[in-house]
Amino acid sequence: MKIRHPEKVNNPINQIKKKPNWIKSRLLNSKEFFNTKTIVNKNNLVTVCEEANCPNITECWSKRHATFMIMGDTCTRACAFCNIITGKPKPLDPFEPNKISSAVKKLNLKHAVLTSVDRDDLDDGGANHFYEVIKETRKNNPDTTIEVLTPDFLRKGDSYKKVRPGSRYFNSLELLKNVKIINKNIFTKSGLMVGLGEDKNEIFQVMDDLRSAKVDFLTIGQYLQPTVKHHPLERYYKPEEFEHLKNIAKSKGFLLVSSSPLTRSSYHADEDFDKLQKNRINQNNAQSIS
Repeated sequence: MKIRHPEKVNNPINQIKKKPNWIKSRLLNSKEFFNTKTIVNKNNLVTVCEEANCPNITECWSKRHATFMIMGDTCTRACAFCNIITGKPKPLDPFEPNKISSAVKKLNLKHAVLTSVDRDDLDDGGANHFYEVIKETRKNNPDTTIEVLTPDFLRKGDSYKKVRPGSRYFNSLELLKNVKIINKNIFTKSGLMVGLGEDKNEIFQVMDDLRSAKVDFLTIGQYLQPTVKHHPLERYYKPEEFEHLKNIAKSKGFLLVSSSPLTRSSYHADEDFDKLQKNRINQNNAQSIS
């Protein structure tokens, strides 16, 4: 049996805390769930929904929503909190752009979300492959909006010219600022995962940093420990705490904030994109009046 996380074998055992009653997954439409699963499987696609063991998979797939994870199912990094397989990845699939484009069409998606594993084994970190998938998807689905949740392409030189600059925290903030300088109409988005031992001041500082970069959309969700070998969960935040964080973030000027125990970066992505567009129109109208 292949070990999913060989790099974590020697980690100490961190017992998984029992989930509180406010963390529950929902199956809304079993027929649509299996229709989505069939399309994903027939096209030999990978989704972050499955690989990251997302708690929202039944709800999202029942709505025919799936977040495609390109460049394989194996990541070259070993983040302490992540459930994605770590190891040596397979070569890129040259037919993946067509497969993704076809699946988006079959699912009739009005908003498609693309993410990926980190591919430090590739000279450009997979930036060109990202570009090809986006280009093919847009060509065959002209009315579909596309959202990309990219890796950081760390130490990959000018890969950012295709998708995103290789960076750490402050360089990422600089990227977000530059996006707005290049095109102020592009929506930018970032997310926080809580429950790993952070304190409130650290959360508020990240919010301020993101607002200084003019980030439009902030997501805040609960960390759920995948296995006993992963980073220990320090505590579960209560729903009212997420609501409090949401109110704080909104007061800081984010155009949209999604904050709940089950919030993930691509959760309700199509609905949130509609809200972002409406909120921007309202904001522009308000500024015109004033």
